[in-house]
Amino acid sequence: MIRKILHLDLDAFFCAVEELHDPSLKGKPFAVGGRADQRGVVASCSYAARRKGVHSAMPMGRAQQLCPDLLVVSSRHGNYSEVSKKVMALVEISPFIEQISIDEAFIDVSDLQEPLIDIATNLQTRINKELNLPVSFGGATNKLVAKIANDWGKSQKRSAKPPNTITIIPPGEETEFLAPLPVDSLWGIGSKTAQRLARVGIHTIGHLADAPPTTLEILFGDYGPSIRRRALGIDNRPITTEHDVKSISNEVTFAKDKVEEKEIQQTIRYLSEKVGRRLRKQDLGGSTIHIKLRWSDFTTITRQTTLASRINLDQEIYQTALALFHDHWPKGKPVRLLGVGVSNLGPPMHQLSLWDDDYQKKANLLSALDGLRERYGKDIIMRANQFNNSDWKDEDSETSKN
Repeated sequence: MIRKILHLDLDAFFCAVEELHDPSLKGKPFAVGGRADQRGVVASCSYAARRKGVHSAMPMGRAQQLCPDLLVVSSRHGNYSEVSKKVMALVEISPFIEQISIDEAFIDVSDLQEPLIDIATNLQTRINKELNLPVSFGGATNKLVAKIANDWGKSQKRSAKPPNTITIIPPGEETEFLAPLPVDSLWGIGSKTAQRLARVGIHTIGHLADAPPTTLEILFGDYGPSIRRRALGIDNRPITTEHDVKSISNEVTFAKDKVEEKEIQQTIRYLSEKVGRRLRKQDLGGSTIHIKLRWSDFTTITRQTTLASRINLDQEIYQTALALFHDHWPKGKPVRLLGVGVSNLGPPMHQLSLWDDDYQKKANLLSALDGLRERYGKDIIMRANQFNNSDWKDEDSETSKN
């Protein structure tokens, strides 16, 4: 049976959600992200802003230089997650859905009888009308070509409006479609690799597919045959419907570098509590605690330690992270970014001791606090020193394995 794979990509998703809250933003150049005076970056930007050279991950200050009339909208991550869930529920026409990010997914519709173009058109229409969101689809016999087709289709529509495109590559036309595209359109080929390939005359995916195997072995080693298969449009990877969480972390970027030890300790505590809360919500604990430090010159280090048991209590995470910090922070050195994370996850595993009653009391108290925050909002109970945290940007991170 010939596979039928769709790649769904919500166009400028964060911006589209913000336009639902404030329709006056439509058609205007705006970006979702942090403020320039707080070292914010662009998380997403409207297509009107993109036409001015603004793009995601760009420092907000640079974005405002390129587009002086750029409007900056602070992000609402909770709303984005809620809207994303609605989209994923709406496209449940198949049990084989692989969500790869908040705004992107693969859908295997091989069991459906309708042509791929009809399935994509129906889903796009429903998302446009029922959720008032723009969405683009790519379709092919595999994930690789479906994703590239979607990216290519969106790039062909240059306007201040979201693309909202559908690009389907029929079976047997994969190699022909890929051949003229720039070589860095292919997964696994970054800018540096593309430069190396250009030096030997390989500029397009077609050039890569036609390259002698010995050339690819010299360039990529054992990875050479895999690269050539991709260049030919061959990809047999299945849809992965489940992901195991590998680590949970939180980090903050300070508007002004921190040098006061007390302030840094307060931030470590805040991050430890947030990580602990997220672990308990998923009934997980972790045995490896790590911290991330970025200095004022952007040098970044990560340091970790592994414990004898898997923990998820705030105080235990905090004490371990704080010890790591003290071991690796030259006192007085300005800190630009600070992160706390936990990995080697699994069911919580507390080491038995004489203090188990005390441990259980702490666990019960945190469970009660988690319940209050779940019901009334995360800020219903806060430490006094957490009220003045407006000078840094807080980010969640969760890494998974397929």
